[in-house]
Amino acid sequence: MKKIIIASLIAVLLGVFSGSDLFAADKFGYVNLGRIFDEYNKTKDYDKILEKKQKDFETERETKINEIKSLQDKLSLVDEKQKAAKKTELEEKVKAFQDYERKKVEALKKERDEILKEVLKDIEKAVHQQAESESYTLVFNDRVLVYQTKDGDLTDKVIAIVNKNYQPAK
Repeated sequence: MKKIIIASLIAVLLGVFSGSDLFAADKFGYVNLGRIFDEYNKTKDYDKILEKKQKDFETERETKINEIKSLQDKLSLVDEKQKAAKKTELEEKVKAFQDYERKKVEALKKERDEILKEVLKDIEKAVHQQAESESYTLVFNDRVLVYQTKDGDLTDKVIAIVNKNYQPAK
């Protein structure tokens, strides 16, 4: 009976150790998506474009606010007859400004979201390309890892790929 138990135990242990060889063939890696995103030249170029559009919007916004303030100041100086007409004009300007501001903010947000989606798609393709070229089974975002060694870090390689593939608009 002892021989059967020992033989069974040996068979189970052999099965476990030979099964672990299956996982030894797997290759795992990780990337720092935040760093790739920040160091991708396309992201830097788009940041400059969006920053300029934001500044232009703020300049236009300030101009419109100053027009409204000027109209409010004039309102207090006119007599009662003209006050009603000026008040209507002021209300129309305020409404037009609010519509302008809402539409502009939505347009800037939509453009930013589209750019973000495009950049992330490029990064995903580069990670896939790097993982295939080095036969990685799984590639993780480093934020979900509790422990990692530098051996599995593909971040620099992926940054090189996305920047190599990026052709800035002229």
